[in-house]
Amino acid sequence: MRLFHKVSQRCSRITAEEYSTSFYSAIRLLHASLRPPICNIYGFVRFADEIVDTLHAYDKASLLARFREDTWEAIRLGISLNPILHSFQLTVHQYNISHHLIEAFFQSMEADLAQQSHNRESYDNYIYGSAEVVGLMCLCVFCEGDQQRYNQLQPHARALGAAFQKVNFLRDLKADHTLLRRVYFPGVDPGNFTASMKQAIEEEIARDFRQAYEGILQLPFKARFGVYVAYKYYGSLFRKIKKTKPAAIMEQRIRIPNYRKALILVRAGVKNRLNLI
Repeated sequence: MRLFHKVSQRCSRITAEEYSTSFYSAIRLLHASLRPPICNIYGFVRFADEIVDTLHAYDKASLLARFREDTWEAIRLGISLNPILHSFQLTVHQYNISHHLIEAFFQSMEADLAQQSHNRESYDNYIYGSAEVVGLMCLCVFCEGDQQRYNQLQPHARALGAAFQKVNFLRDLKADHTLLRRVYFPGVDPGNFTASMKQAIEEEIARDFRQAYEGILQLPFKARFGVYVAYKYYGSLFRKIKKTKPAAIMEQRIRIPNYRKALILVRAGVKNRLNLI
């Protein structure tokens, strides 16, 4: 079984490495003991996201339903021949990840198949299920059974997940609208995306980032640097988006060049060595 666990978790690590170089580079900055479980969570979330966002030639609803059923069976049995689900269930059991978080995640994935726009209530529910619960799953790993610290940091983990997701939505506004026929932000018309609409979204994201940063400073040492670097990556992307005019958001996908990411890492490393994080 040790070899089976190892191979399964390697699949999750490869998934994280191949799908998101930025996120994986942040994972590598975590303590070695935290990297596999965070990759396991990423692999699970990524595969579900691929179903609803990418596999257009297939019956997405059936695939998601099967993936959901297989997830719960893997958790119930403590094993799966799907290596992504096997590694995920290992993390669920080891770190006592609440089943309510997993169920909320699936509900948001289902919403992507049925809902093309959101009001404020459905948007908040979607953000919770698609992003905030992922932050809470990771927090379970970071706290390693310290329930008091987990309870204390819950609002901050939710805020960080929300900030990351909202930045993604703002960056991908054009693609979500034209390719997936989705508009996540309530009251926003991508065909008439105004400066006031953009500013309102940015103010909300800025509030999430501020709350998230307060929590990063309180994370266990083993997790703090990696999460801080991910926070800085997204903060840099957010600042670039803020400088971009609304019309340009609908014309191009904003990116952070690799040299900029390297500079962020170097600066964060200096702050970490000086105990300024």
